[in-house]
Amino acid sequence: MKRRPRRSAPATLTALVLLAACTVVAAVAIQMIAGQTPWISYGAVADDLRATHWSDRGPAVAGGAAALVGLVMVLAAVLPGRPTVLPLAGDLDSGASRRGLRGTLRTAAAGADGVSRVKLKLRRRRVAARVRTDRTNTEGLADAVRTALEQRLDQIDPARRPDVKVKLRATRSTS
Repeated sequence: MKRRPRRSAPATLTALVLLAACTVVAAVAIQMIAGQTPWISYGAVADDLRATHWSDRGPAVAGGAAALVGLVMVLAAVLPGRPTVLPLAGDLDSGASRRGLRGTLRTAAAGADGVSRVKLKLRRRRVAARVRTDRTNTEGLADAVRTALEQRLDQIDPARRPDVKVKLRATRSTS
């Protein structure tokens, strides 16, 4: 089971832009029907467009911007996002949420003796833990944290086991 995130940001942005454009068109149409001076004059827009040539800088910039926005939106729709549920090994179609897995691994790393703070990043193929300790002698602490993380990963048993990387930083120095 690999559940991917919904593409709500590009969809929301597109909907808001279309809503704004439709609101402006509707407001101008209502103003014209009511006999008021519209916000945007059709005649002025038509005159500006008639005076613009394809070889001018304005159409080239607008076309390039529209093409770039379109390409970004197509890529956002086509490329897979980071999975929100990671598959677990076994016959069952089961998974663990990224947030839950990150919290469980952070708790396992924080449970090692001498660890004062843990920052954990969960990537596709790697778990990176940045550990702080108040100890002056940090010998073996990084291995203890790595072992705790690997034991927890053995218990969870993800379908694709990430590599474990631990960086240790002592807040006090030995000098």
